[in-house]
Amino acid sequence: MTLQFPTPHLETLRTHAATTYPQECCGILLGKNQHILEIRPTENGWSADYETLLATATGLTMENRGKQDSFIISPQDLLNAQKDARERELQIIGFYHSHPDHPATPSEFDRAIAWPDYSYLIITVPQGQPGELRSWQLDSQGQFQPQPIQITA
Repeated sequence: MTLQFPTPHLETLRTHAATTYPQECCGILLGKNQHILEIRPTENGWSADYETLLATATGLTMENRGKQDSFIISPQDLLNAQKDARERELQIIGFYHSHPDHPATPSEFDRAIAWPDYSYLIITVPQGQPGELRSWQLDSQGQFQPQPIQITA
């Protein structure tokens, strides 16, 4: 299903990605039926404390990772977004993050922490300039597949 992405939200995402460079930015997508009605920028909560936790959960090596190649949306930010969305009859339809100086394709880390049924937007930020934006969804085998994006007025 095509992800509907209004232009004003695209500008918010691009600004967030540029201002956090060279670190990854991240945030939550709120809306209905694959139509983004709000993006909620969050702080990249990545810290060394997550290395052991995620290494155990994913089986991946997490040593020497940092905000330049990893992101975490805090459980509190996620809970607050879920509560707000429910009160406004919206849903969390996905998440976004940036890839500083790397393509807008999911990494193995991205796949390992992803959940089914959500859209995952990735924006590349080469040399601090927001670039290509792509969306992905997990298939039934737990692999990312491209999701079409339609930019709307």
